Amino acid sequence: MTNILILSGSMRKGSYNTKLAQAFISQAPEGVTAKIFDIANLPFVNEDLETNLPQSVLDLHQAINEANGVIFITPEYNRSYSPMLKNAIDWGSRPDGQNAWEGMPAAVAGATLYNLGTFGAQQHLRQVLMYLDMPTLQQPEFYLEKAAEKFSSSGILTDDHTKEKIDELWSRFMVWASKNKR
Repeated sequence: MTNILILSGSMRKGSYNTKLAQAFISQAPEGVTAKIFDIANLPFVNEDLETNLPQSVLDLHQAINEANGVIFITPEYNRSYSPMLKNAIDWGSRPDGQNAWEGMPAAVAGATLYNLGTFGAQQHLRQVLMYLDMPTLQQPEFYLEKAAEKFSSSGILTDDHTKEKIDELWSRFMVWASKNKR
């Protein structure tokens, strides 16, 4: 069994990025267990907390250690990814010298209401993942634009083209993750 961790960078109720994460879970290939880790309960990174890590941070570390790969799904805020996603990524690399992300195969996707997808956010996120020594799938890129048109009122992905893109990313990511086992 392959375990894939999914982090949605949006806390908004009804978030299109979390709906996209759910679509990735529903389309996970056979033999893959994909789960979203809820980053909403993580405290802000604070070195004072590192001597006695909060349970939510310990839970994040456990989820990272049990995963064979991670998919980051990010909204775009001012051409960058969300502060909540940054906080989760930072906690995964803390305490200093204990980077749980090191060597973890990663993929990046995102959804937005606008035309450019989440290009700026994803490019910024990729810089951070490179620094954390996470081999990150470069192709296919996955930018879901005009997300409101792609989901039903109950949050189910209805767009066949997007479903095909999810399948394509899964296919390439599983090969990538198997080549970049840590």
